[in-house]
Amino acid sequence: MCAAKRKKESDQPELPIEGAKPAPAKKPADANGNGADHVVAEVVEAVVHKPFDPKQLGIGLHTRVDRGFLDYASYVIRDRAIPNLADGLKPVQRRILWALHEKDDGRFIKVANVVGHTMQYHPHGDASIGDALVVLANKRYLIEGQGNFGNIFTGDPAAASRYIECRLTELARTEVFNDSITEFIPSYDGRNKEPVTLPCKLPLTLMLGAEGIAVGLAARILPHNFPELLEAQIAILKKQPFKCLPDFTTGGLMDARDYQDGKGTVKVRAKIKTKDESTVVIKEIPPTTTTESLIASIEDAVQKGKLKVKSINDFTSENVEIEIKCPAGVDAEKLVDALYAFTACEVSISSRIIVIKDNRPVELTVSEVLRENTDQLVRILKRELDLREKNLLDELHYRTLERIFIEERIYKAIEKCKTNEAVMAAVYDGFKPFKKELIREIVDADVERLLQVRIRRISLFDINKHREEMEKTKADLETTRKNLKNLTKYVIGHLEALLEKYGPLYPRLTTKSARHEEVDVKAVAFKSFKVAYDRESGYVGYKVSGEEFKLECTKFDKILLVFKDGTYKVTELPEKLFVGPELFYCGLPEREKVFTCAYTDRKASYLKRFTFGGTIMNKAYLCIPDKSRILFFAPETPKVLYVRYKPAPHQKINQQTCDPAKIEIKSPKTRGRQISIKDISSVTADPTRGWDEKAATTEIVFV
Repeated sequence: MCAAKRKKESDQPELPIEGAKPAPAKKPADANGNGADHVVAEVVEAVVHKPFDPKQLGIGLHTRVDRGFLDYASYVIRDRAIPNLADGLKPVQRRILWALHEKDDGRFIKVANVVGHTMQYHPHGDASIGDALVVLANKRYLIEGQGNFGNIFTGDPAAASRYIECRLTELARTEVFNDSITEFIPSYDGRNKEPVTLPCKLPLTLMLGAEGIAVGLAARILPHNFPELLEAQIAILKKQPFKCLPDFTTGGLMDARDYQDGKGTVKVRAKIKTKDESTVVIKEIPPTTTTESLIASIEDAVQKGKLKVKSINDFTSENVEIEIKCPAGVDAEKLVDALYAFTACEVSISSRIIVIKDNRPVELTVSEVLRENTDQLVRILKRELDLREKNLLDELHYRTLERIFIEERIYKAIEKCKTNEAVMAAVYDGFKPFKKELIREIVDADVERLLQVRIRRISLFDINKHREEMEKTKADLETTRKNLKNLTKYVIGHLEALLEKYGPLYPRLTTKSARHEEVDVKAVAFKSFKVAYDRESGYVGYKVSGEEFKLECTKFDKILLVFKDGTYKVTELPEKLFVGPELFYCGLPEREKVFTCAYTDRKASYLKRFTFGGTIMNKAYLCIPDKSRILFFAPETPKVLYVRYKPAPHQKINQQTCDPAKIEIKSPKTRGRQISIKDISSVTADPTRGWDEKAATTEIVFV
């Protein structure tokens, strides 16, 4: 196929190939049809390809890239990810609703048909359209579904689009569309017209909520309760204070003290009820979670030793019901606190309201969005009233023309006219005596409409019925003009009517709580780890099968290690840590806990009481002087200490007792009180086998 033919059939413009000979011009078709539609054989010269030279471009390559990136970023922000403030919808949502509006006849429509119709306006695949439609349907307000649209509690997906049906809700039909005041633009392929924005009279931005990640920014608008939003709009019109808080379809308990009018965060908890002493039931879940993800977070916390659970049973169908059994020795109330502390039963959700306003992204607060929506509602209702006033005036004008046309038999004057000009002139002449009765000047369009009146209409014309219709139209016109003069009152009445009709259908689902009590994770953590020390192998940790220093710990506990040379340090809960055979003490570090220590520096022996206080993690400290050795160490103050000395010539006293409580409490660096300069064999809290009950025993006096 030649280049010219290829260019005609392709939708893409051809790029000129440097070095190629241009194709000859087509010959006009002759009488036999030869020429333009026939391929003419020609000699094609070899194409010489040359390396690409960016300088030959009219615009620099980096400039093209920059412009292309900016165009892409602008497209993603304005036409994909961020909702428009005017109607609260993203482009795909707007196109879905418009397709439903065009096909709406009150009956359910197969979703696959709606998706296909939407593709006339949306330049993306059917999967994205179907997913967006399901999300809109699950938000309740605009689309009513029939069939399996998934489960927002369990996360189960919707059925295939060919198996489910949908239609517009009554709320959407009456409050979202008005073709007379809708602005249209060509669709992406130019074959159809689509609305720029819908003339929406609802605060959809806050009703639906939205999440969108664009280039360089992300929006997260939390959904709010519909009746509360209407009440806030009424308060705005009455110039009264108002406050709106989020409301999630999954329910839960909400702490919104940090919401900051849409610029902060909210904390949402699952609603957990205590069934009995050993059973708790989750009845509502936080947003951003499903029953599956919630159970997974509980199982993960159990595996990490943060809480103890006997069994988990999920009975969720139309309502959430997750039953959790507690093991023996675990209180249900403590389990509830642990669920809030260590699982997805409590989530924190941030809010950032970014919308498209005047074709640009802006960040607003809840109050600002509501005020903008209220101003828009006033403008739309005024446009509708103006349009209704015009239509009523046109109707009155035509009914007056019709009455005069029939009663005064003006139609008789056109019977002898042979040309259209003569007919038009005859009608204009017939109405000249009745100019004072007309609402406005008669125009050609009025004449054309009168000439289309059927004979049956003329013969059956009822002046009384016509008069009643005129009076009714005049009454409607008077009401419309009155509403225009009292526009604010009219708008408030419109909102109150909506509130009365639809308010009971959309109750608040998320319970507002003043403040969530902060859960101390350390206090509610379960002691699921048993730390032990094996002196033979030199390992300490909760995966060591030793017999010394057995401790029950939580995941958050730290371990205090004291060695025979007086070195001590605080470390994270070890799985299996090598410390050697010289470990003297292993326990939980407590800043105010009093320890008793006896040690020797080979010149003398000393006794002291102290608290460790604060320490830096994994940093080694000394609680006795360097090159000393611990003789006794205890995490308490014994009532009596038994001191035995090594035998020596001329030594009269071989054993003594002392009362450590007589020594004041100081820091680990203190020297302590001297016991003796003799070599000490042992210092114990209880008499040992070598202790002689009959031998002379004196009490050590500390100076």
